[in-house]
Amino acid sequence: MDVRVQDLRYFVAVAEELSFTRAATERLFISQPALSKQIRQLERTLQTALFERTRRSVALTAAGAALLPHARRILQQWDDARRAVAGANDAVLTVGFQTRISRGLLPAVTVAMERLLPGRQLRFRQISWADPTTGLGSGEVDVAIAWLPAPAGYASKVVTTEERWVALPTGHPLADRTTIGFDELVDEPFVALPTTAGALRDYWLASEHRASPARIAAVAETPDESLEAVASGVGVVLLSAGNATIYQRDDVVCRPVTGLPPSELAVVWRPDDDREMVRVFVDACCLCGAGPARPVRSAGGSTGRTPT
Repeated sequence: MDVRVQDLRYFVAVAEELSFTRAATERLFISQPALSKQIRQLERTLQTALFERTRRSVALTAAGAALLPHARRILQQWDDARRAVAGANDAVLTVGFQTRISRGLLPAVTVAMERLLPGRQLRFRQISWADPTTGLGSGEVDVAIAWLPAPAGYASKVVTTEERWVALPTGHPLADRTTIGFDELVDEPFVALPTTAGALRDYWLASEHRASPARIAAVAETPDESLEAVASGVGVVLLSAGNATIYQRDDVVCRPVTGLPPSELAVVWRPDDDREMVRVFVDACCLCGAGPARPVRSAGGSTGRTPT
């Protein structure tokens, strides 16, 4: 059986981190059991152990050490091939999103793109919240319109800033209020993003503004799933002011929340993707949204300004 490129990517992440937990949550954005299952499958395919595992440590076996440089080279060649294919197909730019973009942004960006790069097309693809890279990590999309924080290693520029609101079922005791303090919500059951969403899950739970972890009543992978849970009375969910308007429903009430900093909608891309179409799209989003530039944090933790 042939080995998949994805399996080699999983192997390299574990080999470099020497930790299944860090590789799963910080590099690959999948669950640790899923990662362990794929590594075991790779070992069965190669008919050899690649890691020595104990309760406290992970180390490469001799076979794993021998595979690592070849796996890195294959992944680099695959990434080069993927970029070459993307460059040959520059007539289409695929844009990932997780919540509806609206806000008048896309019509304005489309007009700008047609003026600057006539004949180019935009294609849109909705990505589950389970993928915090909004499709960029898998190469499914070229750029993304996504809520910050973005995972480390991706460039981003803020397009617009919006206050955070809360969605409540219509019969909720706070539904008649005009504004709601976050301190009044901390004990409410919340609808959360999947654990693989990482920092984005914590952000929409406002975890850093809590003295104790949020009470999770349900997990949703899309905005529609989360609002269905809210409407049924399972829990409440934070959302941006713009999305409170975009996702209006008769069985859900949305109110502004005080005590929380605003949310940031950004255009996100792979910093090594220097194609003209990507650059023009990023600039058009920032011009049409009038958002301030945001520093880029690399995978190694260094920061710098996003390119213009």
